[in-house]
Amino acid sequence: MDELWALDATELADRLRRRDVSAREVVAAHLARIEQVNPTINAIVTLDAEGALDAAAAADEALAGGAEPGPLHGLPIAFKDTHDTAGMRTTYGSPLFADHVPAANTLIVQRIADAGAIRVGKTNVPEFAAGSHTFNTLFGVTRNPYDPTRSAGGSSGGAAAALAARLLPIADGSDMGGSLRNPASFCNVVGFRPTPGRVPTVPTDDPWDTLGTSGPMARTVADVALLLSVVAGPDPRSPIALDDPGATFRAPLAADLGGVRVAWSPDLGGLPLDPDVRAVLSGAPGVFTALGAHVDAATPDLTEAELVFRTLRANAFEVAYGATFDEQPEQFKPALAWNISQGRTLSRGDVGRARTAWGRLYTAAAAFWDTYDVLIAPVSQVPPFPADWEYPRTVGEAEQHSYLDWMRSAYHVTVLGAPAISVPAGFTPTGLPVGLQIVTRPRSDLFTLRVAAAFEAATNHGRHRPTL
Repeated sequence: MDELWALDATELADRLRRRDVSAREVVAAHLARIEQVNPTINAIVTLDAEGALDAAAAADEALAGGAEPGPLHGLPIAFKDTHDTAGMRTTYGSPLFADHVPAANTLIVQRIADAGAIRVGKTNVPEFAAGSHTFNTLFGVTRNPYDPTRSAGGSSGGAAAALAARLLPIADGSDMGGSLRNPASFCNVVGFRPTPGRVPTVPTDDPWDTLGTSGPMARTVADVALLLSVVAGPDPRSPIALDDPGATFRAPLAADLGGVRVAWSPDLGGLPLDPDVRAVLSGAPGVFTALGAHVDAATPDLTEAELVFRTLRANAFEVAYGATFDEQPEQFKPALAWNISQGRTLSRGDVGRARTAWGRLYTAAAAFWDTYDVLIAPVSQVPPFPADWEYPRTVGEAEQHSYLDWMRSAYHVTVLGAPAISVPAGFTPTGLPVGLQIVTRPRSDLFTLRVAAAFEAATNHGRHRPTL
């Protein structure tokens, strides 16, 4: 039973439904793994072992009594510490919320709980999920399971590290500028940013927001699809929620890529790229060619992506955190304070012009999708960097001036409004993971998963485990 923590979610779920193994055994095995490994990587920052074991016992009793098991019956999960969990501390990575205990679950947490998953705790995040390196003054740095001297990425860095280290079989996350994709790339797992509205954000102060979205993480594409089948689906409280039921994503992922038109963009139109990342990903086009796809070198017009993302992000940060920052500025990390101040330099005209530019970008992207079915590109411009850095100061020879600059390969894709997934693509000469970003037209989330599953099956990089 000690090896239950090594199994993928779909296999564990099948064994639990067949009653080949109990929820108590599965949860106990993962708790033992957490006790052994978490002190090294600091992925899980709140743990309720007793509560998890009690919930697992109740799940076993319900199944024995004839209850129909949910899709996630008995699977342990620790929720991202920006997602509210009723009765469990949720800090958002900020000292302002060090003792905050919400009264209610967010929608994604509630859907996962309703599907039978067992809550064991919370995963680490950067302060208010700002930045793609997971550290904060409350809990410290989350470290990469493949090299604990390196970053696990962020903002879903605790989730990605926990998955890679086999502390959890599934994890939830969120993504504005790459917070599902970057940590997945850094930790050799799968992170899926779905089409905005696929996983409704409830509650929220901005129900029309499409820059940020919640989504699933796991070690395989099939496991991501399993979790997406639970968290996706409409909700009347979200005006942008898509109508497709979550069960859509329980469809088989096997796909024939014969004739699929793939655009290969090694640097998304000239972004600086670490040579090791470029070398690892150079073989990806050949994988798709071998799968029968037609591959061209091409990039959508992302000329205005920088203006759009940076303007709308800064505006959103000022709106969300500006008043609190004025009251307690010393409680904010400098990078977040800077981003809020950037929002304060914007006029209404600046925000309006950014939205107009976004419309032009989206229209140009629609023409790109008339020519290509799939875009493949780097997830991150760098491999995992030292954990004691705040962010990389250079990419290649290009200087990076802020905590956002090195994330362009992720956030330029954000503004396409399209589903984007990070899939393990190989390792640098020093053994650091690198992910491939697979993007398809908006609302084609199931197709994205099928393409990713085909690449995964052809390469199997995700099967290479860390030695922790």
